[in-house]
Amino acid sequence: MKDFAQIPKSLYKLCDQKKVYEMTEERAKAYDKLKNSLTNAPFLLIPDWKIPLKLYIDACGEELAYAIHQIQIINDKPFEASICFISGEIIPTEARYGEIQMEFLCLV
Repeated sequence: MKDFAQIPKSLYKLCDQKKVYEMTEERAKAYDKLKNSLTNAPFLLIPDWKIPLKLYIDACGEELAYAIHQIQIINDKPFEASICFISGEIIPTEARYGEIQMEFLCLV
């Protein structure tokens, strides 16, 4: 999913217990885009633990995201599909990391 880490960016602020919950138009659009992206994916696979997994990471300025994929045989053809999507917001200290450190942070 292209730029998956950017989609929920405005929604992370709703998780801050010190701030008043405010559902803005921008957040509603982000929620709808995220919901549509996740529910309209071709389909999610149930992992076959005997087959290797593929990890795709996306680390950008304020967010981290990754997707786990696997190639399985479906209808006698190899097919790569997603198993799960995960994202999170970085803390201010992590924002000072360089590009390579940010990519490795996705793995932690």
